[in-house]
Amino acid sequence: MSTNREFFYRKLHSLLGVVPLGAFLVVHFMINYQAVQGPEVYNQATQFMESLPFLLVAEFVLIYIPIIFHGIYGLYIAFQARHNTSTYSYLRNWMFRLQRTTGIITIIFVAWHVWDTRIQKALGAEVNYDMMADIVASPIALILYIIAIVAASFHLGNGLWSFAVTWGITVSPRSQQIMTYIAMGVFVIMSFIGIRAILAFV
Repeated sequence: MSTNREFFYRKLHSLLGVVPLGAFLVVHFMINYQAVQGPEVYNQATQFMESLPFLLVAEFVLIYIPIIFHGIYGLYIAFQARHNTSTYSYLRNWMFRLQRTTGIITIIFVAWHVWDTRIQKALGAEVNYDMMADIVASPIALILYIIAIVAASFHLGNGLWSFAVTWGITVSPRSQQIMTYIAMGVFVIMSFIGIRAILAFV
């Protein structure tokens, strides 16, 4: 792969991770959080989303196509990366390793989640509170969902740090340090929202 092409792919990979995928993850978590208020409120939120015009087109353009590229190229980055955390245990080195690890966890979970929800919808099932409650009725499924929520939240939070560096937003060490705090704040907040939401289905 040429240097220019790899540079372009990495910037595109970073951009798609934040817009639209990061934005979608935030919206998705917030919709799921409506379950905290009960089945009726959650069902109303999902029904509103399902009633949006051109939903299938929007899902392919804003979610499926970006996530396929982001996931495949992310796996390429993960498996060709050289980890040096055993030698240099600096924070950024660990963040680099965790970003790749959580990316792999997230892409596996997304495939499973799409099968459990969107594919089942295409086969005639209704996406509602009862569907999610049935899925996480299994303790193993619930644990896997929580692990995936934490992984996706970290991947987004730390991905924001990488995005800011890749796109030249944070150049100085001070700005990168501030962005680290912001990224970890996003990770904690998103993890809380996601875990609180999934537990509302139990």
